[in-house]
Parts: sequence; structure tokens; C-alpha cells
Amino acid sequence: QVSLVESGGGLVQAGGSLKLSCAVSGRTFTTPVMGWFRQAPGKEREFVSTIGGRGGNAYYHDSVKGRFTISRDGATLYLQMNSLKPEDSAVYYCAASLTSVPSSDKTRYRYWGQGTQVTVSS
Repeated sequence: QVSLVESGGGLVQAGGSLKLSCAVSGRTFTTPVMGWFRQAPGKEREFVSTIGGRGGNAYYHDSVKGRFTISRDGATLYLQMNSLKPEDSAVYYCAASLTSVPSSDKTRYRYWGQGTQVTVSS
């Protein structure tokens, strides 16, 4: 059984920064694609960023380009979030895919964490 556990969420003022972490355990992936998604109240879960296996190519939603950086180190995935805006407030989920191609499609991700709340005050 694969387990993904996010941490690092919290309350921050607009313009501030947070770094999310996602620890993967229970299975050794070879080159899994991993990603971050977020879901605000009353909205669909949306793509934020994805990264290929072994820290390969990274992709971002247009709304976070230049502000967020995805990275990975071994079995841990990170999301550095800078210049945060109130509209970034959401529950952030990490996810792991068994495919080899990074994707913004959440249906391609098999394993999900429980989420961590990010709240940005104005």
C-alpha cells in the first residue's frame, strides 16, 4: 500500500511564502510522475504542477507560473510557493502516477495524500 503524506500548509499573509512537502512511503517507485493539485471550497480539484521521474521536466498551471516551484528529492516531493495570493487558498494534495509522462489530468494519478490546508489572508 502506498502512502502520501503532505505537510507544510498553514496561514500566511498575501505576498508570503510556504513550502509544502509530500512524503511517499510503502512502495519504491522507479520513475513515477508526481504532482500537486488543489481544491477550494465549492470548486473542482485543479492541477497546480507536475514533475517527471528523477526530477525531470516540470509543468505548471498558468496561474502559478513564476511563483511556485516543484521539486523532488528521493521519496519526497516539494512545492515552494512564493508571492502567495488569497486565490491560492485551498487544500493542496500531492499525487503519484504510475505513468511516465507528466500530466495535468487528475485521472492519471493513482495515489493521493490526505491534503494540507493553505490559507492566504489579504
